[in-house]
Amino acid sequence: MTEARTFTEQDPIRVFLVDDHEVVRRGLTDLLDAEPDISVIGDADNVMHALARGPALRPDVAVLDVRLPDGDGISVCRELRSQMPELACLMLTSFDDEEALLDAIMAGAAGYVLKQIKGSDLIAAVRTVASGQSMLDPTTTARLMRSLRADPAEEPAMAPELASLSPRERDILALIGDGLTNREIGKKLYLSEKTVKNHISRLLAKLGVQRRVQAAVLASHLEPHEPTDHPSR
Repeated sequence: MTEARTFTEQDPIRVFLVDDHEVVRRGLTDLLDAEPDISVIGDADNVMHALARGPALRPDVAVLDVRLPDGDGISVCRELRSQMPELACLMLTSFDDEEALLDAIMAGAAGYVLKQIKGSDLIAAVRTVASGQSMLDPTTTARLMRSLRADPAEEPAMAPELASLSPRERDILALIGDGLTNREIGKKLYLSEKTVKNHISRLLAKLGVQRRVQAAVLASHLEPHEPTDHPSR
């Protein structure tokens, strides 16, 4: 894991905005540029412009509208992050859309917030994702996890990546899906916090994902089982 960056007035968070409404882009620019540690370095109004301008600007954070006239912000997120893996994408939408949330998580988005968010909360979200943390609307995320677990109509075959996990890694993944912290997982499985962290690094690599929240989505496809909670290190 790379250390979280610290941004200052001399080295601000470089933000790239993608939204098809000029009024929204102007409003976001005014809101974010008023912060000394944030600088809006450019914007785009559609997918084509975003993919042409984004890589040249090398932003730290891209604030992306989910719905765009020639496509969607999720595909922009996926494409920009393939060229700039360190880029943090914050999805901004007026739709409370579980499918879009799932797609955003699996595209590597660091955050997903609704346009009804307060200005101060959006500023905080930009700072959060810029520092390397996730900023997902907790209510929407919790409901998504519940709906994934409660949908018996779709019984997906276990992904080969899940099958490759050791029993201990599967225990830990299931607890990540339940929303437990590393410390809570350690207490439940009688493991040190450092050991849990090492297990999580390995299981993320095996699953081919970078973010804990992506792993949590995959955890919903695990078959229910009793964790092996005897002391083991």
